[in-house]
Amino acid sequence: MKTFTLPGTDIVAPNVILGLMRIQEKSDDEVRALVGAARDAGITLVDHADVYGDGMHGCEQRFAEAMDLTPSQRDELIIQTKCGIVKDGPYFDFSYEHIVESVEGSLRALRTDHVDILLLHRPDALVEPDEVARAFDELAAAGKVRAFGVSNHTPAQIELLKRSVTQPLVANQVQLSITHAPLVAQGVAANMAALDQSINRDVGLLDYCRLNDITLQAWSPFQAGFFTGVFLGDRETYPELNDVLDRLAAKYDVTPTGIATAWITRHPAQMQVVLGTTTPSRVTEAAAGSDLPLTRAEWYELFRAAGHTVP
Repeated sequence: MKTFTLPGTDIVAPNVILGLMRIQEKSDDEVRALVGAARDAGITLVDHADVYGDGMHGCEQRFAEAMDLTPSQRDELIIQTKCGIVKDGPYFDFSYEHIVESVEGSLRALRTDHVDILLLHRPDALVEPDEVARAFDELAAAGKVRAFGVSNHTPAQIELLKRSVTQPLVANQVQLSITHAPLVAQGVAANMAALDQSINRDVGLLDYCRLNDITLQAWSPFQAGFFTGVFLGDRETYPELNDVLDRLAAKYDVTPTGIATAWITRHPAQMQVVLGTTTPSRVTEAAAGSDLPLTRAEWYELFRAAGHTVP
């Protein structure tokens, strides 16, 4: 498992993350098996959010109940959670009160005195950066949050927060897979008016994050689109891509899941892949792609096979 020091922190993190948004109905044994498979593969970072589960903090609580971590076991993990989505609406809330209340709820649910990384989940159109800064300052000073970041944010939204927030924003969690890759594909076909791919939808988010030492975390790394189903094994829609995945999987002695992971982790932006599976074997398969040395030719072949244009 490839690890790196998250820029702006002293947190040594793996480039594959175990997402726990689907564990609400899992038994203790199932949760332990999932986390155990991740730990065996070298995955030490787990991803939560206050809205994951049937009720607020549901999956965080399920995780804590199932794992029943000792203090030393807790310190072996990097726990990341998110806040800002209000389910009853829905709407978004980055107010001082909501952020602090959410973190306090996460700490109780997770049975810990701190979270390692807190992300603002989705952009709040009514955000007041001074309120965010006040919440972050208070949580950091109390030792309740070690590092801060965002999710699904544009460069301008991040810059707006940085006018007031003094802590480095160390991560931005965004949707990314071989087939859903506008933040990569646009730059490859920039200024080509006839191509939809050339339309700039994120104001250069990839390059912005690289320039500002913000780690991109890729959620839904195997989804074809926005929760439209996985591309892995979908030979009706993605026959060429699956042929290439199978051939490279045989070459590197991994599964296609490992190759799909490697397509993201191979990028020099040093991205992290956020897994959403609850199947331990799939975690193991994905982790095998953590440090796979795909060549440039192979990376671009996968990119083209997914339907993207290389001029």
